[in-house]
Amino acid sequence: MTEFTPKTTDYIQRVTDSFGRQAALATMGVRLITIEPGKVIMGMDHDDRFTQQHGFIHAGVTTTVLDTACGYAAFSLMPADAGVLTVELKTSLLALAAGETFVFEGRVLKPGRTITFCEGEAFALNNGTRKRIATLSATMMTVLGRDDVKS
Repeated sequence: MTEFTPKTTDYIQRVTDSFGRQAALATMGVRLITIEPGKVIMGMDHDDRFTQQHGFIHAGVTTTVLDTACGYAAFSLMPADAGVLTVELKTSLLALAAGETFVFEGRVLKPGRTITFCEGEAFALNNGTRKRIATLSATMMTVLGRDDVKS
């Protein structure tokens, strides 16, 4: 994996603070596990409130958390006065989202001044087995000079 250098020394605190303002993720019980330059890992326990009609975690939930993990991976490399927004994303659902817990990994593939390319993977953990359930590719935009889009 490529190593990246963050533009701020407080990138962990910036990601943590911004994550703390994510009401939707708090409702879903999503937690930060790892924050590194260009990489963020999040976790979530199975919760019936976020399943679809067959009892699997809903694809929209999986996509939401992967999008957020990728967004924060990109954000970890942005300047102090930047915000981050998703420009586009594609999710591929590879297996049923059935598990006791879930892990969502977001990684920067190529950072840029304005546009950053990321990829994400979601895993279901069940009885000690880890299974890849989804991938996501995303383009993130660095947003500067807007009071309504801040860290």
